[in-house]
Amino acid sequence: MAEVRHRYTSVLGHRVFYREAGPADAPVIVLLHGYPTSSRMFRQLIPALADRFHVIAPDHLGFGQSATPPADEFAYSFDALTDVTDALLTELRLERYALYVQDYGAPIGWRLALRHPHAITAIVTQNGNAYDEGFVADFWAPIWAYAQSPSPSTEAALRTALSEEAIRWQYLHGVAEPELIDPDTWAADHREISRPGVDRIQLDLFRDYATNPPLYPQLHAYFRATQVPLLAIWGAEDKIFGPDGARAFARDLDNAQIRLVPGGGHFLLESHLDTVADAMRAFLEQQPLSPASRG
Repeated sequence: MAEVRHRYTSVLGHRVFYREAGPADAPVIVLLHGYPTSSRMFRQLIPALADRFHVIAPDHLGFGQSATPPADEFAYSFDALTDVTDALLTELRLERYALYVQDYGAPIGWRLALRHPHAITAIVTQNGNAYDEGFVADFWAPIWAYAQSPSPSTEAALRTALSEEAIRWQYLHGVAEPELIDPDTWAADHREISRPGVDRIQLDLFRDYATNPPLYPQLHAYFRATQVPLLAIWGAEDKIFGPDGARAFARDLDNAQIRLVPGGGHFLLESHLDTVADAMRAFLEQQPLSPASRG
């Protein structure tokens, strides 16, 4: 069993927590988590990869064990979260790495790739969207409404997403065997989302999500230009980012590997850990990944 280190460091004046495991000279994988969780979502995946890879999994600012500066002191946006992640990877002197992105981790990962296209050795996207086709309209309509016209009524519609019931739905919907999902997952996430002031942070990020689709044409151009190796492994029953979002990667990446997992939902690692880990290892071991490159 791999030893997983739980570390803290100061990045741009904020405390950032990250998990780290694997040989120091092995190819690097950076795991970027989604809403409403933290790097805790990778607690079982990290040991499954760390014999062959050096794994880094940070908590985004405002999530998990990282600092949670109030929204009136820190402007929460996907650009800002990317700034922190970028600075962390610079501090760790990582110059070449593969990315695993899920949910919120995707727009952060896409920004990293656009800033440092030659740093990215490969991408695994697990229900991490990059195409308009991926948005499930019923889920996203309240978010687009709030982003376009913030008001008490549009905000109220989104506050329901902060409830334990809504977070539980994110974990269970579409899952063929819901008894596989540990209820501690949504209970822990809800406790963290319920901390004082975190509601405003999450509302700011809901509103800022509208800045992500306008980046897609630039991202697609990056895909076409680099033909970066990519595996899209997707819970086929996800009602947040539907399977058309996975299929769309093949439009710009000639050799994209698309795998839809029946009976899987948004948080595929909770119900299909072995499926994802095995697919990742097989995919990454096909790539000419260089050993860890540190500046």
